[in-house]
Amino acid sequence: MGDHVAKLQIPGRDTVELPIKSGSAGHDVIDISSLGKHEHFTFDPGFLATASCESAITYIDGAKGILLHRGYPIDQLATQSSYLEVCYLLLKGELPTTEQMKEFTHLVTHHTMVHEQLATFFKGFRRDAHPMAILCGVVGALSAFYHDSLDVNDEHHRSVAAIRLISKMPTLAAMAYKYNLGQPFVYPRNELSFAGNFLHMMFSVPCEEYVVNPIIERAMDRIFILHADHEQNASTSTVRLAGSSGANPFACISAGVASLWGPAHGGANEACLNMLEEIGNVDNIPEFVARAKDKNDPFRLMGFGHRVYKNFDPRATVMRETCHEVLAELDIQDPLLDVAMELERIALSDPYFIEKKLYPNVDFYSGIIMKAIGIPTSMFTVIFALSRTVGWVSHWQEMLSQPGHKIGRPRQLYTGPTKRDYLPGNQRG
Repeated sequence: MGDHVAKLQIPGRDTVELPIKSGSAGHDVIDISSLGKHEHFTFDPGFLATASCESAITYIDGAKGILLHRGYPIDQLATQSSYLEVCYLLLKGELPTTEQMKEFTHLVTHHTMVHEQLATFFKGFRRDAHPMAILCGVVGALSAFYHDSLDVNDEHHRSVAAIRLISKMPTLAAMAYKYNLGQPFVYPRNELSFAGNFLHMMFSVPCEEYVVNPIIERAMDRIFILHADHEQNASTSTVRLAGSSGANPFACISAGVASLWGPAHGGANEACLNMLEEIGNVDNIPEFVARAKDKNDPFRLMGFGHRVYKNFDPRATVMRETCHEVLAELDIQDPLLDVAMELERIALSDPYFIEKKLYPNVDFYSGIIMKAIGIPTSMFTVIFALSRTVGWVSHWQEMLSQPGHKIGRPRQLYTGPTKRDYLPGNQRG
């Protein structure tokens, strides 16, 4: 950490000196934790210029299109690693040895089953309930089934809970999908990979054998990797805030699921597919592109550009390649996929999109892949939650392992009425 200070001159008061801290990468931060003693707070709606914690998990440089997990570039992990190896990296801080990977894979694989009574919990939902509504409920309900891992101050309990959440989330996600269809739940199979097992639980039926396509399996694994963690986003910050109160891990992750559900966060790829359906046909694209360029038209092209990445989304580069592999393998004739590919061509060649850096992002490509695989749009955010669970639990564990962590308590700029006296109803004008 650096030893420089920033000097803040508050009118009518002495100059306040605030320490400037330096991390291993990124901007320096001004430590304002003592500012309250000087009867002032900072005002930062959306926390866009506020570092809420110290973390060694993920680093993002949006201007340069950089995303690192524990120092490793996302493109290297997505093309050379596997989701479970990335899970180990996020949780433990280092890539595993061959033996460590074998043990970790065995541990995750043999925790994918959920308590049989949990299946009855699904019956409380309407058959047409949104899968995210179901996931919010059943993830939180896990705390009613696994009482032996709820002591957040116990490192072993935290580790057990982390493994259970990573292992069981694909099972719960597939169960939510099957419940919507009215099909029987499919038990996990230990001989399959993490991604292959998820596809099996999603698409197999008792009356016929389901064989996992290796190209689809790899695409699914890459989707998991590319959504595994993304620093202090809304849902991760929600998990940390919930966890700061000492809430049990299942409740914290359920809170993260709820935050992810928003269309401005995890619902972006679902919104992208809805946009493609609105466009409907390649012939309609010029009209919608013109509307997107019109500042006075509320229509916006979803899946282009990114709030964090001002140049390009490094995850999209890998996802684009995977998307074209999947489409070539399946050879699907779908007008919506045709619309998507034409929009991609325009975005990569039209001067307007290039100048504004409105490149297709990871949500654009992942949505197309899942559409091609046969996953309904209502499941897109569920799969995002499945992928992001490891990031959530990694940040939750990191926070609880840091000495002196405090319950989150943001302040406010109050603009309501000042003190006034209560008057009986007959005296109110």
